[in-house]
Amino acid sequence: MKVTVLSESPADEAAVRILVDGLLGSPTESIPPPPLRTRGWSTVLSVLPGTINHLYYRTDADALVIVVDADNSTPHQRQHDLPDSANDQCRLCQLRSLAVKTLSKLKEMPTRSRLKTAIGLAIPAIEAWYRYQIDPHAIEVDLIRRPDAGTRALRNQLKQDVYGTDQPGSEMSIARAREEATRLVQIIDDFERLFPNGFGALARDIRSW
Repeated sequence: MKVTVLSESPADEAAVRILVDGLLGSPTESIPPPPLRTRGWSTVLSVLPGTINHLYYRTDADALVIVVDADNSTPHQRQHDLPDSANDQCRLCQLRSLAVKTLSKLKEMPTRSRLKTAIGLAIPAIEAWYRYQIDPHAIEVDLIRRPDAGTRALRNQLKQDVYGTDQPGSEMSIARAREEATRLVQIIDDFERLFPNGFGALARDIRSW
């Protein structure tokens, strides 16, 4: 299966691909997204329509996987998945709505299958995923309920805990991301159970393929 991963950094994309392969139970072939000049949540949102069009019309990618950090935005909840219940302050809901709108405008081609999508949200940041089972409080419900949930201080602390610094270099970030994602694949059922909204949404999308 040919899959493109779009996220906020090369390290995030490296980790997400390992998790995707773990959910699918087999390795995927990487189709890179169009080059990005900048990174971050706002970039992912702005380039999503163009990325979908590029993948559909100019590549043979089967699927696009998107994962972003929640930061201080509204965490995704299962009730957001109900009809007419999407939350416009939830980044996952925003990405999902934009993806559906963009996909609906693609022209059908006899030689091209529908582009599959899967979207996840790391609450409050992907480093929280990497801390699962290392820090007993690194589970989604506890992270959402923390008094400092969504603050930059918490996100910096998570980076410090994972990398030993809150400003890791790119090589360190990629290496640690791959290491932790490989560990999470070994316990992926428990991981999904305790991160049911952000990672669970990604897992449910992928299983629907």
